[in-house]
Amino acid sequence: MNAAARADLNWWARNAKGLKTAFRLILGVIWSINGYLKFTSGYTGSFLSDVQNSESNAPSWLHGWYAFWVVQATNSSTLIVYTVGTLELLLGIALLLGFLRKIAYLAGMALSLLIWAVPEGFGAPYGPGTGTTDIGTGAIYALAFLGLVVINATYGPSRWSVDHWIERRFPRWASLAEFRGAGSVAPVAPPSPSA
Repeated sequence: MNAAARADLNWWARNAKGLKTAFRLILGVIWSINGYLKFTSGYTGSFLSDVQNSESNAPSWLHGWYAFWVVQATNSSTLIVYTVGTLELLLGIALLLGFLRKIAYLAGMALSLLIWAVPEGFGAPYGPGTGTTDIGTGAIYALAFLGLVVINATYGPSRWSVDHWIERRFPRWASLAEFRGAGSVAPVAPPSPSA
């Protein structure tokens, strides 16, 4: 793209490559902090009560789901919290390094939805008197990961990632890191301004 055409683009379009990396890095910092806090905040002691609270506020058709998790939390609350903390730390590190991004984004979506579905109780917006005014953070995190998927599919490989370095030496790595093969499709160019 020549300099004149690039100057016609808005600030977001001109800086898309750096912004997509910044978005991934910010999410990586957040997930790393989440994981760290699972080990240091004493959350293992309140996990069971969070699940029980979600069960008590849930509609009757969800009681089986929460009954299962109450039993799990009663028997192994510490194991569950530390496993989720470990997964959050690994996810944060993968995002910060840009390592196995395709797998990390999909795993991040799944983990976010699981967190949203169990201790957050789907945000518990089930009826009057629940005191809930939002749907919970898990759903928002899942949408953030979906945003990373869309960004990766739209703009292609990230030069500022471990995946990019590996893909240069082992092109098949792109099947684990990209939502389209590295170099298989030219990056989508913004529409040219009309005269």
